[in-house]
Amino acid sequence: MKFNLQVLSLAAALALGASGVAAQTVTIRVANQGDALSMDPHSLNESLQLSVTGNVYEPLVGRNKDLSLAPMLATSWKQTSPTVWRFELRKGVQFHDGTPFTADDVVFSFARTQVDGSDMKSYTNDFKEVRKINDHTVEIETKTPFPILPDVVSLVYMMSKKWCETNQATGPVDRRKGIENAASFRANGTGPWRLRERQPNVRTAFTRNGNYWGKIESNATDVIYTPIGNDATRVAALLSGEIDVMEPVPVQDIERVNSNPNTRAITGPELRTIFLGMDQKRDELLYSSVKGKNPFKDKRVRQAFYQAIDIEGIKKTVMRGASNPSALLVGPGINGFQADMKRLPYDVEAAKKLLADAGYPNGFEVAMNCPNDRYVNDARICQAVAANLARINVKINLQAETKGTYFPKILRRDTGFYMLGWTPSTYDAHNALNALMACVDDKGAGQFNLGSYCNPKVDELTKKVQAETDKTKRNGMIREAFELHAADIGHIPLHQQSLAWGVSKKVQLVQLADNSMPFKWMSITK
Repeated sequence: MKFNLQVLSLAAALALGASGVAAQTVTIRVANQGDALSMDPHSLNESLQLSVTGNVYEPLVGRNKDLSLAPMLATSWKQTSPTVWRFELRKGVQFHDGTPFTADDVVFSFARTQVDGSDMKSYTNDFKEVRKINDHTVEIETKTPFPILPDVVSLVYMMSKKWCETNQATGPVDRRKGIENAASFRANGTGPWRLRERQPNVRTAFTRNGNYWGKIESNATDVIYTPIGNDATRVAALLSGEIDVMEPVPVQDIERVNSNPNTRAITGPELRTIFLGMDQKRDELLYSSVKGKNPFKDKRVRQAFYQAIDIEGIKKTVMRGASNPSALLVGPGINGFQADMKRLPYDVEAAKKLLADAGYPNGFEVAMNCPNDRYVNDARICQAVAANLARINVKINLQAETKGTYFPKILRRDTGFYMLGWTPSTYDAHNALNALMACVDDKGAGQFNLGSYCNPKVDELTKKVQAETDKTKRNGMIREAFELHAADIGHIPLHQQSLAWGVSKKVQLVQLADNSMPFKWMSITK
């Protein structure tokens, strides 16, 4: 009887403990101006989507709080030859459905990034083969030497081969075509958070993964992510305590957030560069008054647009000082950034002469595609650009829209003139060279070169940069590629925007310069 009483007492204690845990539910409420467009980690190479899905899925190699490389699903990696990397996989890891993580999932996931519909081709386009050595060892063989490969795969998340096959999601769906599959709305990763509920553009709920292999530096049991597109509504929700974390804080509201006794704005430089792209491939420019030809094929027209943009005026009036005008498609903090390269001067008269010399003395009309809920003051920047271009008699038909329709449109290249922002996921200039400036092919090079800029010499240098291990030689090649691209006016760089997160003073978190937001480093006191 005594033994039975002890058993009953233990059972009662466990029950009390369980109810105590249930009573201690800790929820962090996060808001952003936009939503992740899918839960499929291979369907859209967009930093907000990868930030959100990165709480559920994981790469082989991740990032520490200082953005240095960190072991994730691989515990170690080494280069066994100039074109072969070997990864030792973490043992004892389970997907959220209980399926063990093995080398088969790695081989499957990398192959998945190369199928039609994948937006991650530019990360793996130089892969020759991914092979299983044993259940916990894989090798990646590349077509050419690839010394920065561990950095490159840090945003390629691993999926369960079994789950994808069972749910008819062996390939990502093509966001450009607007179709979906099971992986669009459901998720089965290895990460610290499980997807509990998904209501696109309304609410996404995550719950803590009790079987996570690593340490979760958070006291939260749940995270609720809510898109709030209206700036004033989002700020009001933070100030009232309705949400705990939000981004971005509009630059004009930073002081207001800081003056509130219960909130603060965390600001800092961001690695993202905002730029404009122009269609340089079509024989006739889309959505333009010019018929039978494409003005953007003429460098003089591209340069006229560049020199007509008052970037310092945009910094002062639109960004309120919270931007860093750029001459390149990468900024400070990215390996290969060339600090001494300068923008072309703002010069309206020179721009008018360039247009006239190109055969457009009276300007022309063209549509401009911009998001209105993705970057800091994105629509306002585009409005300012349109006003600037009006001074050289170019009429811009501005089409600003939500990222949910904007990205599919521009990614299928249904545009002649567009805005884009880019953070090199490797924190290295090669990423921008390969994804934004390389001539477009069907393997993933130039996948986000949406205007199809092409200079074979830049391509040649990009391949050399990928293989070069001597830092001085490599930096010289990067510089040469950037100089060629700048001389061609391949794109129009604008600026690096500044980060501004609004945070309750009850919340502790880590702000990363790539604007990713890992929930595992976020805690709240009640």
